[in-house]
Amino acid sequence: MPMDQEQLTFTGLTTTLKAAGEATRLRILALLAEAELTVSDLTEILRQSQPRLSRHLRLLAEARLVERFREGAWAFYRLGEQGGIDIARTLIGRLDPEDPVIARDRERLTAVRATRAAAAQNYFRRHAAEWDRIRKLHAADAAVEDAIRAALSDKPIRALLDLGTGTGRMLEMFAPEIERGLGLDLSLDMLSLARERLDRAGLRHCSVRHGDIYDLALARDTFDVVIIHQVLHFLDDSARAIREAARVLRPGGRLLVVDFAPHDLEFLREEHAHRRLGFTPETVTQWLEAAGLDLLRQETFAPGPEGKIAVSLWLARDPRILLAQPATREVA
Repeated sequence: MPMDQEQLTFTGLTTTLKAAGEATRLRILALLAEAELTVSDLTEILRQSQPRLSRHLRLLAEARLVERFREGAWAFYRLGEQGGIDIARTLIGRLDPEDPVIARDRERLTAVRATRAAAAQNYFRRHAAEWDRIRKLHAADAAVEDAIRAALSDKPIRALLDLGTGTGRMLEMFAPEIERGLGLDLSLDMLSLARERLDRAGLRHCSVRHGDIYDLALARDTFDVVIIHQVLHFLDDSARAIREAARVLRPGGRLLVVDFAPHDLEFLREEHAHRRLGFTPETVTQWLEAAGLDLLRQETFAPGPEGKIAVSLWLARDPRILLAQPATREVA
């Protein structure tokens, strides 16, 4: 048994197996292995009543197979980080992905995700022209941008990738210091704004394109710096986005994440498609370390006079050593 795998008592193991050994609860575990979900999400996917699913979730939580965490008026569930998680993943791994029940659940999960994505796209479409203004209402941009520059100022940047580039502000900010910049975004409206902004500034070495943050059409070990600026709170699976960003880092490359600290402004979820109401320092740090990166810096900045939300910054590095090319020996 691996040293980091927790051993369970006889009673604990039987409780875990009983909790997992029921049809609906096993389906819930399989879904939570794919995404963090609310009871409403599970109700839509499994087509069962909310009270019934709440009872199943309570049993799974008591067996430490799942964890529950609140954000404002919503409660999210995910696979537990301790206890029977290895048992849950073992059971899920043995499920036939083509099984009709599992395949149907996955199709409905895809539909739920598509609904969320459509809501975010509609928001971007409605607010594309005022995106920079809206962001300034929630963050002290000048102080945060100064911190971003300081965090990345210790070494040159040849290639920079900005995920969820929005209006292209990060590319514009670093353009004088980089050889090549690429911004990816899912919103075509945002890409139009970013492209116009870069063209207007004459930044020919920077470009933007349509791209999926979960599945980057980019080769491994491609960029010196990847930035994810005010994007994670829109995502359904932030940890997955960080893993994909880490994949395209060169050895010694750096990943910089900027996002909201935890807050209780529920209207941002309903009116502006925010999936998460901020992140604790520990949450994003755990995701970075799970992606194989070393945390270098974490800072949190108080909101400005007109704002109500603090902003946090994380800087992490790929621990692989970039070996220098051997010098060419001259032969007399």
